[in-house]
Amino acid sequence: MIDIALIRNDTDGVKAALKKRGCDADLNGILGLDAKRRDIIGRTETLKAEKNKVSADIPRLKKAGENVEPIFKRMRELGDQISANDEQLKTVEEQLRHELLCLPNLPDPDVVAGDKESNAVIKVWGKKPEFAFPIKNHVELCESLHLIDYERGVKLAGNGSWLYTDRGAVIEWALLNYFIKTHIKDGYTFILPPHMLNYECGLGAGQFPKFEDDVYRVETAEGGAARRFMLPTAETALVNIYRGEILQEKDLPKKLFAYTPCYRKEAGSYRAEERGMIRGHQFDKVEMVQVTTTDQSKAAFEELVGKACALVEGLGLHYRLSKLAAGDCSASMARTYDIEVWIPSMGIYKEVSSVSNANDYQARRNMTRYRTADGKIDYVHTLNGSGLATSRILPAIVEQYQNADGSVTVPEVLREFVGASLLL
Repeated sequence: MIDIALIRNDTDGVKAALKKRGCDADLNGILGLDAKRRDIIGRTETLKAEKNKVSADIPRLKKAGENVEPIFKRMRELGDQISANDEQLKTVEEQLRHELLCLPNLPDPDVVAGDKESNAVIKVWGKKPEFAFPIKNHVELCESLHLIDYERGVKLAGNGSWLYTDRGAVIEWALLNYFIKTHIKDGYTFILPPHMLNYECGLGAGQFPKFEDDVYRVETAEGGAARRFMLPTAETALVNIYRGEILQEKDLPKKLFAYTPCYRKEAGSYRAEERGMIRGHQFDKVEMVQVTTTDQSKAAFEELVGKACALVEGLGLHYRLSKLAAGDCSASMARTYDIEVWIPSMGIYKEVSSVSNANDYQARRNMTRYRTADGKIDYVHTLNGSGLATSRILPAIVEQYQNADGSVTVPEVLREFVGASLLL
């Protein structure tokens, strides 16, 4: 959530930053609500001051034998006016909060305007694999090697679903173990969060209220008021762990990671580039999150980018790193770098990790703060990065590591988890 004081004091600057995203927000309406809120607060404070003054006069007037009934009448009038103002203030504050919650985050100053076409490749690692034989795509390879059963996956859950079978399940679990082992070694705390979250998690992460229709809602015994949903990413849970808390500066940064399936409504289309496991309703992902002070934020971002890149490099996969333009960053994020792996059969790069910094946007929504050494209270910064999602890593592995005889070489870092076998 954007600080209302920033909107009030630098309206043109906020408008210009939002325009980089292609967002033409009605800041005048927000400023009008803010002015109304402050006017009500001011009038209410004046009434309360008068009520306190009148109340203080009652003992003196009683002692002097004067009639205090007019004073009691005035106090009742003041009390009624204050109550009416409080109700009006509550309504205005709810309207103002809703408008603020619907605004996307401000992109960092160095993030360029525009959409995907303005993204910039800032690093390329490894060489595109070359093959002396006709290559197969990952669907053909996974089916011929009995790694994935697409047909029965669709039978069980519909389009955008699949089954890992036998060695396919083993290699999927090997990937997760590789990611988890690396993050633990790097000093991150392993979290296994609930998959079904309450509404406040979506609100605090910045996905609600604007993107409520993008998640799978869950009917619960508590009824509609509970408003539960299945997590679209573990980030939604992790950035809310300290919701409503005041942390100590000495305890920051918090470095967390979680393994969860992710549940997304946006399943694959029937385009060739989204065949197989490239996009689905459910996929496995290990997610990294850091909760930091303002000063730690930049270094934390670089660390997360480095970790995500190192995981892909450890697998020996050719990839590129792209800095996203403002319009291609998700609504909650001030900056994002995508790690995009090469899929040979498609001749394109597909994102396997997004590393993002929300600055204090999520923390303002979920009231996660920290106390500095000198006692000042400030909002934390929250950062996240996939470390990694498997549904595109596995296709990249089987395609980049395929052999002429139809087998697939297992990347060296995974062999300790799949036994002595070098081939699938």
